[in-house]
Amino acid sequence: MSELWSTILEVASWTIIIYMLSANLIYLGMFLMAGPKIKREKKLNRLEQIEEMMVNKDTYPVSVLVPAYNEEAGVASTVQSLLSLHYPQFEIIVVNDGSTDATSEKLLEPFQMEPIELATRSYFKTGKLVKAYQSKLHPNLFLLEKENGGKADALNAGINFSHYPYFAAIDGDSVLEQDALLKTIKPIIDSGGRVTATGGTVRIANGCKIGSDGAIKQVKLPKRPLEIMQIIEYFRSFLIGRLGFSRINILLIISGAFGVFEKSRVIKVGGYNPATVGEDMELIVRIHRSIKEEKSDQRIEYIQDPVCWTEAPSTIQSLRAQRIRWQRGLAETIWMHRKMLFNPKYKGIGMFSMPYFLFIELLSAVFEILGYAVIISGFLFSLVDTEIVVVMLLVMILYGSLLSSLAVLLEEWTYHKYPESKSIVVMFCYALTETFWYRIVMNFWRVQGLVGAVTKKSVWGNMERQGVFSKEEGT
Repeated sequence: MSELWSTILEVASWTIIIYMLSANLIYLGMFLMAGPKIKREKKLNRLEQIEEMMVNKDTYPVSVLVPAYNEEAGVASTVQSLLSLHYPQFEIIVVNDGSTDATSEKLLEPFQMEPIELATRSYFKTGKLVKAYQSKLHPNLFLLEKENGGKADALNAGINFSHYPYFAAIDGDSVLEQDALLKTIKPIIDSGGRVTATGGTVRIANGCKIGSDGAIKQVKLPKRPLEIMQIIEYFRSFLIGRLGFSRINILLIISGAFGVFEKSRVIKVGGYNPATVGEDMELIVRIHRSIKEEKSDQRIEYIQDPVCWTEAPSTIQSLRAQRIRWQRGLAETIWMHRKMLFNPKYKGIGMFSMPYFLFIELLSAVFEILGYAVIISGFLFSLVDTEIVVVMLLVMILYGSLLSSLAVLLEEWTYHKYPESKSIVVMFCYALTETFWYRIVMNFWRVQGLVGAVTKKSVWGNMERQGVFSKEEGT
């Protein structure tokens, strides 16, 4: 019996090792695909590229949608930063989705909001709209109040109300750099409409100093290890993963924190889906599905230049809730669109991107937790050969820590957003430790999210806002 058990463990061990080596090779492949574009972009004069767009009559007007639920800590600064955007014509529509705090009050008086008559189109059925306001100080600023229906429902309500052919979706706790819209709309304009949606890099603002105008005044690392690890995680996700996928038009995620969309395409596919907690990814998959089924030449692109700063969870409870929700949303999206898996009709999306998200993003946590069990069995109970255990440990370190370290170096080489050399050293050292604590915790939460998707058990949780966007410069 013991020999049978040892054989099973040995087979499981080599399966996990081969899986993780394959995942590493895929990541390195995406890095190699992303590298040339990063190198090319690094040489370009981005300011010169977008300056002419400020006066170009072909620059499309954009509706900026801000769904907000209990965002009193940062919504005013978010709006202030949006008002200072460098863009020829845009409107801001804040959708207060039944908040129970002072989200509306933070906007009504400071921006002199006055009630207006509710007049919206009915592209999508949404929760009941209660009131609408327009700012006397800034006529392009609107506030909608509606019954609570979730983020997807709030975004659909914003689309119904919007007036322009393109819209940007931005979280209520995020701040855009002043040229963010120009950078993000540029591929759409340059392509003559062939690009139907774009997303930009999202950076974590925890630890940064924010001015009264809502702009990032000084980029600094936060002090909490949990927040630093999330910064590293974002580097890896955006600079390596999304840019690689974007180059071959198989990008399946545009961050819910900031993305720009062609409104007619979103209306055609039915808008955001309130039935999933992963509404941002699910919409992108549906758009890809629509494009492929129409045999259209439209595409979705990722813009690697950092343009959006957002507040990350700063407590274990809120981070756990976020990661469980993300994993559940990923599982729901893959299940809803399982018809696309390994389906050559959908080309790279069906044959590579969807399988990648199934086996690498969704199921990797399961494989890694099994790996932990094998390592423990090997070291404590000698059920697995020591050589196999050592190989597995090295592969797990390569899969986690070394790839994250590479992402930190890539960030420093490209955008150098953290001016202090100490910050890069600190992040690099933290990245090397990822496999031994942060990734372990993340994997257990991700498995919880997967179980929640299967059992339909809701684990939402509220993120505790620390108000990083309400801090004045120098505080």
